[in-house]
Amino acid sequence: MNIKSDILYFFDEHMDALPIYEELESQILQRIPDAGIKVSKTQISFSMKHGFAFVSFTPCRKAAQRPPVWLTVTFGLGYRKQSPRIDIAVEPYPNRWTHHVMIGSVNEIDEELMSWICEAADFAVHKGRS
Repeated sequence: MNIKSDILYFFDEHMDALPIYEELESQILQRIPDAGIKVSKTQISFSMKHGFAFVSFTPCRKAAQRPPVWLTVTFGLGYRKQSPRIDIAVEPYPNRWTHHVMIGSVNEIDEELMSWICEAADFAVHKGRS
């Protein structure tokens, strides 16, 4: 399979969310053209040296609080980003914060979200360096 067919297979049961993903992918690749894309059963990963952004259908809100169409964007930073848009932030390792943002439309792929993703890409490239 190629990457496009892998992505279509990933969205097989969530085709209504595919346009949201396509806009997110487009925005990421415009800003980070060297980013790699890997599709697995549970997520689509964007990476440089390490993964920096992930798309999944992991629910990070109760069902009643989710938009009708949604996907979850996850990104990692070396600190906890504070924003009411971030549904969940966890620190699985010291100074490694994972942030989950549920988005329900292409309009939510704005400059704020993209700045977080770009910051996460930079963090992924440089983490582990002293």
